[in-house]
Amino acid sequence: MTEPPITLAAAWALHLQNDRRRSVHTVRAYAATAARLVAFLNDHWGQPIDRSVLARVTTIDLRSFLAKRRGDGLGNAAAARELSAVRGFLAWANPAASAPRTRGPRVKKGVPRPIAPADVIALATDVADDAAEPWIGARDWAILMLLYGAGLRIGEAVALPAGILPLGATLAVTGKRAKTRIVPLLPQVRDAIDAYAAVSPWPGARDAPLFRGAKGGPLSAGVVRKSVQAARGRLGLGDRTTPHALRHSFATHLLGRGADLRALQELLGHASLSSTQVYTGVDAAHLLDVYRNAHPRARYP
Repeated sequence: MTEPPITLAAAWALHLQNDRRRSVHTVRAYAATAARLVAFLNDHWGQPIDRSVLARVTTIDLRSFLAKRRGDGLGNAAAARELSAVRGFLAWANPAASAPRTRGPRVKKGVPRPIAPADVIALATDVADDAAEPWIGARDWAILMLLYGAGLRIGEAVALPAGILPLGATLAVTGKRAKTRIVPLLPQVRDAIDAYAAVSPWPGARDAPLFRGAKGGPLSAGVVRKSVQAARGRLGLGDRTTPHALRHSFATHLLGRGADLRALQELLGHASLSSTQVYTGVDAAHLLDVYRNAHPRARYP
């Protein structure tokens, strides 16, 4: 019995993995984008999609695809990442064809706002994809997942010792004033750390740093900040999109979903409740924007 033919998205994933040595996260995300584009074009044009058909993709087709994705709730940074993946896929499918010219979405700069979950993944994926080595990409992905998924400060993340392995359901974190707090670990965060530990070339003693620099020394927080700065430029995010903004988003999203302020204070390691209360203002402003835009009887003060 013959094997079914491999899909275009799967073939591109193999190219990214074997020829381009992209991270596992990038391969998964880019292949998913390619599959979405092929499905969209199949429905859009009403015919099977192969390499020769992909050569016919125009700027109007890409705009229609992005409009559909934005309708699915995709944020600006994630849409920019989606467009980047589509361009790469089309260039791989037809190297001789000229790529359609489509400008990516712009992201307004100004007052810091929580980063949408899809944009967090886009940012983390871009940072991991740009890493010099696969293990460095896995390291950066794990760190950014810790900031957004567990609310750690960047300094707390890079200071974690290798002794935290093997991971459990919670993690003891030493923060400011040497105060230790216990934070829960989401399965996605645990998986990211385990994936990094599995490929790291720098095993060490339990008191050695978990996250290592390219030459094996302790990782500097500045290295992570620099990688995020480069990624936000590629994705069109504002200059206040920093590693700390992921912690900010962690807090705001939890509060928006009904988290207790005292519990959030414990998770963040704030010595004073007043430090945590700043997030109530951010969330209230967001809710007020939603109310004003959606409620038929809303009035501006």
